[in-house]
Amino acid sequence: MRELLLLFVNNLLPIFLAAGAGFLVAKYLGVPAKPVSRIAFFIFSPCLIFTLLTSGRLNGDDITLMVAYAAVSIILVGLVTGLIAYILRFKRTIIVALLITVMFGNVGNFGLSLNLFAFGEDALAFASIYFVTSATLVYTLGVVLASWGKTDLKTALVGVLKVPVIYAVLLALLFNWQKWELPLPIDRTVSLFSDAAIPVMIVLLGIQLYNAKVSKEIFTVGLSNVLRLVVSPALAIGLAAVFHLEGSAYQAGVLEAAVPTAVLATVLATEYNLEPSLITTAVVSSTLLSPLTVTPLLKILGA
Repeated sequence: MRELLLLFVNNLLPIFLAAGAGFLVAKYLGVPAKPVSRIAFFIFSPCLIFTLLTSGRLNGDDITLMVAYAAVSIILVGLVTGLIAYILRFKRTIIVALLITVMFGNVGNFGLSLNLFAFGEDALAFASIYFVTSATLVYTLGVVLASWGKTDLKTALVGVLKVPVIYAVLLALLFNWQKWELPLPIDRTVSLFSDAAIPVMIVLLGIQLYNAKVSKEIFTVGLSNVLRLVVSPALAIGLAAVFHLEGSAYQAGVLEAAVPTAVLATVLATEYNLEPSLITTAVVSSTLLSPLTVTPLLKILGA
């Protein structure tokens, strides 16, 4: 028990304290989420991804393997969720809300920082690939699911082109291929933004949680939490054996699959009027419950 408490204090508590700071500035200073979110989305996150991918920690095979693993992990838990929802005869909007809250974890705000604290820079590099893969699926598959026929695939794909981390990945791959280096002033600027990314994303998490609304769909929220926090990492551990993941790749991949529901799910819920209170409640509850599942998982993964 003492070991689990230390794992929580050293790896999870800093995230909750930083998110708590965001919660407080939202509550007492009225700081809105959107400006902070846009800065993190368009400036800090792309710089973080570019820095990680050009650090020399990952090669092309590593990147390809993690992209495939992340995509299969996300889609597989979605298939399991859809089957359960179909058996329980949920209405359409509930099914889609459940899919979005289970498939898409908070792999950015929560997952990147957790990997850094628990397993260091190597795991963070692999986690960043999982993050980019998840973001791509959110803006394609997630948008299609949320719209449920209102948006065609072409529109969803155009949405991906608006995600700056995609360009950061492509640019990083080009720099690695050509063995280029950024000019020193630009390199230092990118490094500064990269260092700021994780702290800002955690504070943003707290700001977003402050604006949460509570749903009365207790059973559905509970089901979402179980699928997200328990079933998803269990499936990820099984898939890790199939993909032969080892070391930092294994730790990062499984841990990213175990994080709570993505705050971005609330954006889709609001945009498409898709059970917003249910999705927001799933985000908040899974975040608050995550120490109960993530802490023992950290021990299993060797933190």
